[in-house]
Amino acid sequence: MSKITFLGAGSTIFAKNVLGDCMMTPSLQNFELALFDIDMQRLKDSDQILSNLKKTLGSTCVIKLYSDRKEALRGAKYVVNAIQVGGYDPCTITDFEVPKKYGLRQTIADTVGIGGIFRNLRTIPVMLDFAADVREVCPDAWFLNYTNPMAVLTNVMNTYGGVRTVGLCHSVQGCVSGLFDLLGMDHGGVQAKIAGINHMAWLLEVTKDGKDLYPEIKRRAAEKQREKHHDMVRLEMMLKFGYYITESSEHNAEYHPYFIKRQYPELIDRFNIPLDEYPRRCVNQIKRWEGLREQLMNSQDLEHVRSEEYASFIFEAMETDQPFKIGGNVMNTGLITNLPKEACVEVPCLVDSSGVNPTYIGDLPPQCAALNRTNINTQLLTIEAAITGKKEHIYHAAMLDPHTAAELSMDDIVTLCDDLIEAHGDWLPKFV
Repeated sequence: MSKITFLGAGSTIFAKNVLGDCMMTPSLQNFELALFDIDMQRLKDSDQILSNLKKTLGSTCVIKLYSDRKEALRGAKYVVNAIQVGGYDPCTITDFEVPKKYGLRQTIADTVGIGGIFRNLRTIPVMLDFAADVREVCPDAWFLNYTNPMAVLTNVMNTYGGVRTVGLCHSVQGCVSGLFDLLGMDHGGVQAKIAGINHMAWLLEVTKDGKDLYPEIKRRAAEKQREKHHDMVRLEMMLKFGYYITESSEHNAEYHPYFIKRQYPELIDRFNIPLDEYPRRCVNQIKRWEGLREQLMNSQDLEHVRSEEYASFIFEAMETDQPFKIGGNVMNTGLITNLPKEACVEVPCLVDSSGVNPTYIGDLPPQCAALNRTNINTQLLTIEAAITGKKEHIYHAAMLDPHTAAELSMDDIVTLCDDLIEAHGDWLPKFV
């Protein structure tokens, strides 16, 4: 029996979406769905909910819980990763509250920035442990990484983990429809080309029946910016730099030095930037889960509609050799020619029985590549810190981060990093 292993299966709603999709896919029937998580209660919750769903769908997939990670992975053909190391409490709280003492504010803190750096540093060792298990018990498996920080973790798994890894993010799927809905345009029949890095990929081309839609998009965007709305940062970046970005405005507000600035506090209101957005979401999700858990656990007629998550479509394409196109995070093997070869990039990929096949992009527009490189600098230095164990590279990563460098002096950045290392304690490896 072939096996799909889900690491972090205590992420119950996400596991329901991905594995529910698998249970609806004809070519994946009779697969074992192996569930693993370090939180046994959440794991049992997921098992119960997925079992309820299996009955409703009439699936012949076999659901099995594992308390031993290596056994969960043994013989797997596909692995889905959706872990979060340290969770909301204590690690996310630490990532937000310690920088606040220095006047450094964040919105999401899961990609770059000081929060993204430290999320990477506590997650990379766990991912490398996963990689060692995969190499031992399922060396031919495809590893689908959904965990942020996407670019760094996918890079590490490919470069240092020795595991065939593709990173998957929702932002490419919703980019065009979200933009068109915001501007009151019909996205039916629209063709798009998107490439860059995760959370900062670019809508390079957007056409319908051969007509370039960017002039109309920018005209409407300029009008839209006269009112408050949720996507003001991205529209501003497009109007200034020429291209729309895949990830949300709350994310992009902290990827650049232009928006969250103590010396210009009026920018927060002007661009409608939700500071501390991720902790707020965490609190709300915890409250919602308390009620939703009982509903899902006790439902004997649980329903599911196949989601837009890439995972089941990737598995289906590999099993049936019917090609499927995704936006995937892969190593830059000459795909984007004006970004570093050491970087992980996000490009269109064709999936079939031969695997994940990324497409060649060539040069990005120079201003887009330049903005990408500002984030890649921090990503690569974060990897250097994690692999070498040298504290100085944590400092380098933070000093090269656009938002952090725009707000703090070099001395304050070093002290902040030291404070965060101390505050995270055993959640981090030891650095010298």
